[in-house]
Amino acid sequence: MFIDNSQSEGCPVIMDTNYSYHNLFGKLEYENYYGALKTDYTMLKPGLLHKANGGYIMLQAKDLLTNGACYEALKKALRVKEINIENSVDQRSSMVMVSLKPEPIPLDLKVILIGTSNIYHTLLAMDTDFKKLFKVKVEFEDDAPRTSENEYKLAQFIHGFCEQEELLPLDKTAVAKVIEYASRLADDQNKLSTKFNDLAEIITEACTWAKIAKSKIVTSEFVNKTLIERTDRVKKYDERYTEMIKNNTLLINTSGFTVGQINGLTVMTIGDYSFGKPSKITANTYTGKSGIINVEREVELSGSTHSKGVFILSGYLGEMFAQDIPLSLTASICFEQLYNGVDGDSASSTELYAILSSLSEIPINQSIAVTGSVNQKGEIQPIGGVNAKIEGFYQICKMRGLDGSHGVMIPIQNVDNLNLSDEVIEAVKNNKFHIYAITTIEEGIEVLTGVPAGKKDKFGKFPAGTVNYLVYEKLRKYAENSKNYR
Repeated sequence: MFIDNSQSEGCPVIMDTNYSYHNLFGKLEYENYYGALKTDYTMLKPGLLHKANGGYIMLQAKDLLTNGACYEALKKALRVKEINIENSVDQRSSMVMVSLKPEPIPLDLKVILIGTSNIYHTLLAMDTDFKKLFKVKVEFEDDAPRTSENEYKLAQFIHGFCEQEELLPLDKTAVAKVIEYASRLADDQNKLSTKFNDLAEIITEACTWAKIAKSKIVTSEFVNKTLIERTDRVKKYDERYTEMIKNNTLLINTSGFTVGQINGLTVMTIGDYSFGKPSKITANTYTGKSGIINVEREVELSGSTHSKGVFILSGYLGEMFAQDIPLSLTASICFEQLYNGVDGDSASSTELYAILSSLSEIPINQSIAVTGSVNQKGEIQPIGGVNAKIEGFYQICKMRGLDGSHGVMIPIQNVDNLNLSDEVIEAVKNNKFHIYAITTIEEGIEVLTGVPAGKKDKFGKFPAGTVNYLVYEKLRKYAENSKNYR
């Protein structure tokens, strides 16, 4: 009997991790008989394709492609719809062989390759046979909607994983914590991550902490401890930055009011660990025709996305203030004490606030840090890494003492992405820390300065004393100075 499916229900579905040639396509085994290699039909061994014939076989694309001969042989078998068992003995061997030549077996199966999008697009571009043989593409999502049904399914996964790995069971508080963590991994309150390997690591470590504490069940306390310990093990550079801010090596103000200076929020990534930290951004404005000078771009420390964000600021200033006067402005923007480059447009609104403060000469509240990109119409746009940014600034404010004035300003679209630590949530509830969600530059400048932004009346004029009025007057003065100088 070569393959026996008499006890199987439905068509065969085969999965394996060994993608050697003989394991996939079968082989002939030999025995040494008085100096000769001898075989017979009882020594024919089936491969995975034989076992999957009439059904399905699932293969990891990366592992399959590491053996080029297997991939080419698989394509040939799928083209001719036959599978052969080849002689496995080295043809250069001097030993006498008594061998067989089995007839080809008709092949009728579906092959499912599982791999990354990079592998798919590479094969699509370089292998003309790939598209002909593998015609159906299916993409897996990294997350799923956070519904009661999916939360229940995730709880089932947790239970099944604990039983399979013989781990301690999780109580309902621990399961709830894992679900919260899955939502944070997805970076969205309304979604759950499908990165089950990451979730399994959290569950396993939480069970270990429970065993150390001699507990018979895993509670939310052990899940929290796991998340804290995982961060503590890899936050070397995070602590270095915090220490530099504490010692005033990195100059970050978290109190008082200053003109043309603001705290931006950045995310730094070291390997697989990301952490947020504030960065001082300053702006100086004066008469000229150079427009907005991005210091990072001038010294080639600015990425293309960041440079684009800075250019957008000129469009906003032109539409808002230069309809009846020429824009005679030079503004210098700098990320102070940043020497390893910057990219992304998440600081573009922050830079615009600094420019408006410099032009209006109205100071900005240094206890509030800002993130969010902006378009030419002054609308605030969402950014990434909002949780790391908020928690990073919170830690600095906590280190210096929370007094109720500290907070962060984020795009309103990022409210759904908030999955903050219990400590930050508690501080917000007690009015020790604040999170401002805004939609426009006008809203943001009012929060930062406490002065009305000011909107144009039907004659195109701003109300006296507002931020925009003072900005316009300064730009009009620059235009007159520029004209008089010429």
